[in-house]
Formats: sequence, C-alpha cells, structure tokens
Amino acid sequence: MKNIRRTLVAAALAWAVTPFACAQTPTSSAASAADQSYPSRQIRMVVGFPSGQAIDALARYFAAKLGEDLKQPVIVDNRAGASGIIAHEYVKGAPADGYTLLITSGATLAINPALFKNLPYDPIKDFAPIILTNTTPMFLAVSAETPVNTFQEMVAYAKARPGKLAYGSGGSGLTQHIAMEMLKKAAGIDLLHVPYKGSPAMVTDLIGGRVQFAFDTSTSILPHAANGRVKLLGVTSLERSPAAPDVPTLAEQGLPGFEALTWAGLVAPAGTPPAIIEKLNAAMNRVLQNPATKAYLAGIGATVGGGTVADFDTFIRKQIVLWGTAVRDSGAQVD
Repeated sequence: MKNIRRTLVAAALAWAVTPFACAQTPTSSAASAADQSYPSRQIRMVVGFPSGQAIDALARYFAAKLGEDLKQPVIVDNRAGASGIIAHEYVKGAPADGYTLLITSGATLAINPALFKNLPYDPIKDFAPIILTNTTPMFLAVSAETPVNTFQEMVAYAKARPGKLAYGSGGSGLTQHIAMEMLKKAAGIDLLHVPYKGSPAMVTDLIGGRVQFAFDTSTSILPHAANGRVKLLGVTSLERSPAAPDVPTLAEQGLPGFEALTWAGLVAPAGTPPAIIEKLNAAMNRVLQNPATKAYLAGIGATVGGGTVADFDTFIRKQIVLWGTAVRDSGAQVD
C-alpha cells in the first residue's frame, strides 16, 4: 500500500508541475522572439521641451536617422513643461518594451535631482541608459542695446548696478540657469533670474532688451549674433568653439577652469530588455559615426558622443555629482 501511495503522490505532483512548466516556456520564448524582432513598429522619442528649442532640433535629426537605420519610423513627441519633469514622468511610466524613448539632458537628469526636493523620478533607478549623443557649449550673450562688448565690461556694468539687471533662461533648473548662477558667484555679480517656458521666448526678450544677459547654445543664439541682434561675450567650453572661433572662452577671460556644457542622450524606461537597449545603442553609434551626422553636429558647435551603454551610465553618475555640487555651491533655487 505504501508503494501505491508513493506512486499516486508522485503522479499527482507530476500532473501539477508539468502544466506550469510548459506554460512558462512559451512565455519566455515569446519574450525572446519579441526582443529579436525589435523593432517591428513605430518608435516614439519623447522630448521634454517645446518645438524650436535646441534639444528638439536634435531629437528630430536623431529620430529621422535612427528610423532610417532601424527601418521603422521614429516620431518626436513634445511633452513640454515643468523643467522637463512632465516628459520624464511620462516615460518612466511607459511600457519597458523599447517603443518609448526619451531624449534627455544634463538639466533634467543631472541638475533636477539637486534642485527639486520632491522630484517624481530617479535618474538612475527609473531609466535605462542607451547612449550619450553629444555635448555642446553655451555662449554668453548680451542684448545689442546693453552698452557692454566684453565679459570684463559686463562684470563692471553689473557691479555698478547690483540686482538691477536681469538674465533669462529657458526655465528654472536648466543648464542655462545653473551656469549663470555659477558665473554670478565666480565673477561676484548680482543679476535677477527671469525663467521662460523655453529658449525661443527667452531669446525674443533678450533681443528686445527685456533681459540683458543669457546663456544659450549655438543653434539658438548664433543666428541672432550674426545679424547684430545680440552680442557674444564668451563661450563655456575650455576651448573655443569651432562654430564661433572668434568668441573667447570665459576661462581665458578671468575665470580659469570655468566650464559648463550641455549634453543630450537617449534613455528608455527602466526594465527595458538589455537586448533591445544594446540594439538601440548599436544603431545610434552607427548614426553618430555617419559623416552627415558629424557634419551636422559640428555645424551647431556640438561634439559627437557615442560609446557603450556602460559608458553612458558612468557619464550620467558623474554628471549628477558635478551638477549637484554646482547647484549647492551656487545657492540656486527653483523660482
């Protein structure tokens, strides 16, 4: 009887376990097959800023080139507002299947964590890094009607009018904002901060003289400098920009070591399969090494990024420390 009972128990266990095991295999295989066939439909690239801003132009360029490489359309989805927080929160909650990507920046991934006390996303835990696309310096610009033509004249002019002059930025917490707070501290000047909903509106007011100073990237500011609407006083890289080689660095004008670069990169929701992340990384590396892309980035004063997923992960972690320190040292606060 004992042998019979053992046989019945073994049979029952086999009956209970076998269907479960069989049910798991197809699911695992289906996930693997989905990873291998990726992408099989349209991909969405989310941008946290409005059309016309520098990072939006980058997103549209990269979306078109990435779509060509992957043989699937990549569309740009602008979800502007709240210093990029709206877009990051949206992508954080999107399915981790590789069909929703985010083009992010130093402002949103490295500055926001130090600037906002209750940030609804974690730059490390909530996103899977894909690739650093580029780094870009900013230019210090002054309205044409403001009577300064050099950085030294700007410092003297501001010191004679403490708290009476204003600088604009594309929004609180953006690289433009924190870089100017760093400059204020380094130069010992007092300027009022006027945040806008994006660079285009800020540049319009800079041209009109409603704010006197601003930092912005070459794509946004160089065309206006070329037609005399604004004047350029310096660039935030340690070396002069090929896009405007006549503009001296701030480091060579009395602020040794001063550097403040904007950067952009692609991330996906945390939990996106590594195979998909690696496929996207490989595709973007091909895009970045394309001569047309190199020419495009050089034309806007940007330096080509690229590298492995691990490279970008390390870069992000270092940038969080760098800009977190800058925020604390500058005393910058969200307006």
